[in-house]
Amino acid sequence: MTDFLSDFLSSLGPIVDTPWPLNTRKINKHILLLKQQHWFKNVYDNKEYYALLFGNRRVRSYLHSSFRVFRMIRNEKVQKKFIMLLNKELKK
Repeated sequence: MTDFLSDFLSSLGPIVDTPWPLNTRKINKHILLLKQQHWFKNVYDNKEYYALLFGNRRVRSYLHSSFRVFRMIRNEKVQKKFIMLLNKELKK
């Protein structure tokens, strides 16, 4: 129930800083799912993006949501939105 609630709340806003810690196993599982996608392999192989995937709280919060990850797999527009988030975080 907590996973559903956190996924639902995180889908409401672009990035919601949750009061509870991020589940690293869940995020890593989502990254493994995404690595099966051709477009994500390019992201994963880029060393700057790779550092964000494993070290940036906003990116990891985005990947924590099952809802977002499964939408990313199915929808090219959401994939582009994720890459825009990565680029925004790189500029910081």
